[in-house]
Amino acid sequence: MRKRVRMLPVTLVSGVDTATRDTAATDLLLPGTVLVEYDVTGLSGGSVVRTARTTTGVIDREVIRMSHPCVSCAMRGTLVELLRSIAAVSQYDAAVVNIPAAGDAQALAEEITRDAREELQVSAVLAVVEPSSFVADATGEELLRDRGIPTAAEDNRALAEAVVHQVEYADAVLVDPSSSAAALAQALNPQARHVVQARELVGVRLHDPAAARARVEPGTISAPLREENGPVRTFLFSSDRPFHPERLYDALEDLVDKSARGKGTVWLATRPQARLGWDSFGTNISIGVLGRWLADLPADRWPEVSSSHRARSALEWHPEHGDRASYLSFTGVDLDVWELERRLNGCVLRADEEARSLTDPFAPYLEGSTAA
Repeated sequence: MRKRVRMLPVTLVSGVDTATRDTAATDLLLPGTVLVEYDVTGLSGGSVVRTARTTTGVIDREVIRMSHPCVSCAMRGTLVELLRSIAAVSQYDAAVVNIPAAGDAQALAEEITRDAREELQVSAVLAVVEPSSFVADATGEELLRDRGIPTAAEDNRALAEAVVHQVEYADAVLVDPSSSAAALAQALNPQARHVVQARELVGVRLHDPAAARARVEPGTISAPLREENGPVRTFLFSSDRPFHPERLYDALEDLVDKSARGKGTVWLATRPQARLGWDSFGTNISIGVLGRWLADLPADRWPEVSSSHRARSALEWHPEHGDRASYLSFTGVDLDVWELERRLNGCVLRADEEARSLTDPFAPYLEGSTAA
């Protein structure tokens, strides 16, 4: 008879500010807990040092060498095996993983859930927010490498993308509740539990893989808080007419001004078959193909489309256009929502304009993409 290995609760700690993240992770290091940490200072040379320690000292140390220097590569696969070995030792009650600044908490959480669900359980994903810099980081155009954060040579992610994604995916956010950073973090992820000390998460299970994945699903929008929190606001826009590609393209920079996060679905007049997704982090914008519209798919292929889009389409199906529509949300500080709405409405195709006569400046960026 095979003995069943008990489930080891794992807390993942993310944050781009190393000092505040390290403090939070160490705060979770209690007797019976193993803290896994990564020294990525040698990443450019192809090595990362991983240590696992308890309150009494280091129990494991490994130099991970890579032909392709990448933070995620250093953690992928090897972390799960280490956590499995910790779970197999009865003297350990929990594990905490201190994820380097450029690491991806979502990828690690999903890997643990997929590959070790009988031995490991992600109890919480904690995003640690540095209150003095979070708002500027989330609304700016600086890249990770500009901040000196060790990452892969081809990693062109904006700092805003990293910090916003960390907060959006997290089950809990560690932040000073009186700061403007707390208000923005709450608007970005209203479902997250806010804590002032990491130890508030000890023994608490918060992580729901499906709910966390839904929060960051491409094409979704964010609902505004019932009560606006000072200068932080979320603006929603919808249109059952397509966007004029040239006017939308020309307005992109103005649309993300003072925005930390923009997301949603775009209907472009020159691409009627493609359901496009809008993702903006700070001033960095990405528009890509999500797939086909439900109206163009046979019913047996509808499950291929996200459940959130199917639910919205069921409520707002247009007799002529079906599920074709644009839905966008913008969250930021000091957003001029009236000007934002005016600009977006001005980008919509007018009744007297024909799509076939338009030039599509998005074409070079979408070439090769297909609406499956």
